Amino acid sequence: MKAMGERSVRTLKGAATAAASFAGLGTVAALWDNPFFIRMVPAGTMEILLLAALSALLGTFVAVRRRECSVGTIGSGGVLGFLGIACPVCNQLLMLLFGGELLLTYYEPIRIYVAAAGVLIAGGAVWIELVRRKRELSTPPQAGSTPA
Repeated sequence: MKAMGERSVRTLKGAATAAASFAGLGTVAALWDNPFFIRMVPAGTMEILLLAALSALLGTFVAVRRRECSVGTIGSGGVLGFLGIACPVCNQLLMLLFGGELLLTYYEPIRIYVAAAGVLIAGGAVWIELVRRKRELSTPPQAGSTPA
């Protein structure tokens, strides 16, 4: 019964993370009209689809991750995914580093591919965690060890 309760809590945390990621990142990236941010470069359906995939992967990662897990890969995927869906002109850090002309000339055409790479990296992190978790659950516990 305890395992079922833990699984439910993990599932709820994952669903909450996915929903919060979708709402928060989509609002900051101004993928839809909102009173907080205005987008200078138009967003298309692909940005919303990539955001949905990224949010689902982030939620899944939260639901399946282990206590000893490394979050570097999922973090990298999340950052790349966000940079890919966000407006390049509105991103202060990119604008400061590269300037508007360079961003619109070189980064804008590949922006969707950057987001897709972020989703693939996040998917890889989720897959690794699922494989490791399955391995841990299928391996009998050693004497004196605590389950994850």
